Amino acid sequence: MPAFNLKEQILNEHSKAQCTTIVNWVGASQQRFDELFHLFLNDEYRVVQRAAWPVSYCVIAHPDFIKNHWPALIKNLQKQNLHNAVKRNSIRLLQGIKIPKKYQGQIMDICFKYVESPTEAVAVKAFSLTVLGNLAKQYPEIIPEIKLLIEEQLPHQTAAFKSRAKVFLKN
Repeated sequence: MPAFNLKEQILNEHSKAQCTTIVNWVGASQQRFDELFHLFLNDEYRVVQRAAWPVSYCVIAHPDFIKNHWPALIKNLQKQNLHNAVKRNSIRLLQGIKIPKKYQGQIMDICFKYVESPTEAVAVKAFSLTVLGNLAKQYPEIIPEIKLLIEEQLPHQTAAFKSRAKVFLKN
């Protein structure tokens, strides 16, 4: 059986099946995840874009995988002109995991920026709302600001954003 060439697999095709193949290869291995995360941050455009999806699924399945990568993830999210797939999958993985206290402020700022942006993709905004909603449980003082953002944007948004907004406003 030939060795698994991660970069080759990422470039092979961009599909749910290929994402699953990569996630299964990573399995519960921190070392393999670290290899994937390195490509996600440091390789050429197409590899970075395609690695984002399996990175998010790996962290959702194994939240501890990200523990050594918080500073790099945050630094990456603060870059200008970041590909939508990178933002979407990075914010997706933040929805269901415990964000360490020392990074919560930076994550909050990033998510507010994404929700406020008139040009941001709907999925990024929707995932950001969920992350902010989760953080609002610890920081209820941000709730009025989130509600104001939602009210400003609701008339101009898609069904996905409206759905997330309704969930947030109910709580």
